[in-house]
Amino acid sequence: MEQWNNKTSVYDVNALTSLEKLEPVRVRPGMYIGSTGSKGLHHCIWEILDNAIDEISNGFGDTAVVILNKDGSASIKDNGRGIPTGIHPVKKKSGVEMVFTELHTGGKFNNDVYKTSGGLHGVGAAVVNALSSWLEVEVKQNGHIYSQRFEYRYDKGLKRTMPGTPVDHLKVVGDSSETGTKVTFMPDRNVFSNIEFKIDIIDERLQELAFQNKGISLKLVDNRGEETVEKYYHSENGLLDFIRYLNESKTVLHSDPILFDGEREVNGINMYGEICAQFTESTSEYIASYVNNIPTTESGTHESGFKTGMTRAFKEWAKKLNLLKEKSKEFDGDDLREGMTAVIRIKITDPIFEGQTKTKLGNAEAYTMMNDLSYTKFFEWIEDNKDMATLIINNALYAAARREKIKKINDAEKKKIGRGTAPLAGKIAVCTIKDSSVCEFIVVEGDSAGGSAKQARDRRFQTIMPSKGKIMNTEKQNLENVLGSEELKMFNTAIGTGILENYNEDDLKYDKIIIMSDADVDGFHIRTLWMTYIYRYMRQLIMNGHLYIAQPPLYKVYKENKGKNIVKYAYDEEGLKKAKNEIGRGVLIQRYKGLGEMNPDQLWETTLNPETRTLDKITIDDAAKAEKMVSLLMGEVVAPRKNYMYKYAEF
Repeated sequence: MEQWNNKTSVYDVNALTSLEKLEPVRVRPGMYIGSTGSKGLHHCIWEILDNAIDEISNGFGDTAVVILNKDGSASIKDNGRGIPTGIHPVKKKSGVEMVFTELHTGGKFNNDVYKTSGGLHGVGAAVVNALSSWLEVEVKQNGHIYSQRFEYRYDKGLKRTMPGTPVDHLKVVGDSSETGTKVTFMPDRNVFSNIEFKIDIIDERLQELAFQNKGISLKLVDNRGEETVEKYYHSENGLLDFIRYLNESKTVLHSDPILFDGEREVNGINMYGEICAQFTESTSEYIASYVNNIPTTESGTHESGFKTGMTRAFKEWAKKLNLLKEKSKEFDGDDLREGMTAVIRIKITDPIFEGQTKTKLGNAEAYTMMNDLSYTKFFEWIEDNKDMATLIINNALYAAARREKIKKINDAEKKKIGRGTAPLAGKIAVCTIKDSSVCEFIVVEGDSAGGSAKQARDRRFQTIMPSKGKIMNTEKQNLENVLGSEELKMFNTAIGTGILENYNEDDLKYDKIIIMSDADVDGFHIRTLWMTYIYRYMRQLIMNGHLYIAQPPLYKVYKENKGKNIVKYAYDEEGLKKAKNEIGRGVLIQRYKGLGEMNPDQLWETTLNPETRTLDKITIDDAAKAEKMVSLLMGEVVAPRKNYMYKYAEF
């Protein structure tokens, strides 16, 4: 059982330590929140929310709420103990003011106050304050309600603007018998490219947190529309609910997921680990890993330990069950995990993360602990489930044989074409520059648009591949059929990396892979098919930031004025209104039905020219959501897809 409450400690102002001021945050915000785009914007909510979840995880409180306010600000509140309100004996400031104005201030730098925490570095609250135009804190504690406001304002004494400046001291504004903290902040428009919070991103994060912290209550309130939208999150079964959620659109091999947990101490560091896994008929592996409730999207030592321990257990049983012939080739970990969905989470007293955004764990102790836990528990599970284990091991042996087959095919293709692309002549218009760091590979829908794109491109660095309509739905096809597709074979040869376990980033011939399709339903389907293939067979292209979607315009807005043509392009209805207003009366509007309607000059100006085009980078910010959506929209199981389509029929 999980026993991580730490209720005997005293959390007051004397528990706080402080290291430095806020100015560096405004200079390089990306160092603290990853980016100043949508990811960084939502990271500000995560930083405050992580503090609330830390309280709950350590046994203080059971509820957290995220509120999106009409004015564009966001509020996060909890029913924990509340940030300390007393005056620090050295700093002569309230604990609240210290937490929000000085970096590395908090109760998480030793294990006296928090046994485990996600907001480890003690910079979260202060960073959010530094990147906001204003921030307000309300603390319920000691029978009172305390409040303090901070603003980005000009300091007359220092003669410069200062982030997160206190407007006044912490003051009592009311009475309450409750405890907790509420933080409301307005992201600064001068920092972020867009300050609109996306409800679907927050929804997914809260759902994950509910799965990881069974029994707690989370709530999302969106007050920005005409009607308030409220969503509640609660899970009684934790990771069991999570794994069934992820596998909803997949055909599973065993109805009861594998679930186990355990505690270990390694080199004086206490850890608790929990693992839930289920094998499916899919050919892809998916692992979601977390440390102290933080998603570790770049994995880390805990995930490596899990993989090693699991592989050891299955290999030993493969020999016990006489499934490995003397001359047969053994399977490896990748083969074993094919079709597996797993969620692993650990709680650790002293996590070492790589970077403030905490996406990769570095503790060697976590590897040792998860290796031992996984080996022991999987070994026991196999002993009680020999028939299912035999099926899984046979699938792994089949995957190993297939992997060797793919390698031979790839090697044969490389021998045939070497490093050149001459055999693709006539099908693909190859660029002349060989520097992969500047080259672009553009998949264009249809022969007509492909012909225009070949004429319009900058032949020095842009390669064009016309796509003949819709490629196969690779989510529903076996590997042999996928390998037999001439179009996908041509794409693979041109890209150069290989697929699945044979993917090699060093062989990538292009920095950008761009999918360019019509702005209609068919075009959307075509790019979804391509993205599905790349997600399943070349996922590293997405993870390493190489995949993009081109955005062709929907409208050309123009008129002749004093012998000169005024032309503007619009990419949506809002852009159309803006273009019409800017040009004025007498405008003519051309609605593009597809890329084939554009002449080469127009295609270059709107969609191919790096100076004027719009590209959307495809990322996997939320890998669990991406995994579920690919399976739901493109997989074999029909019922969840129908439910989704009914729910979003209007969209």
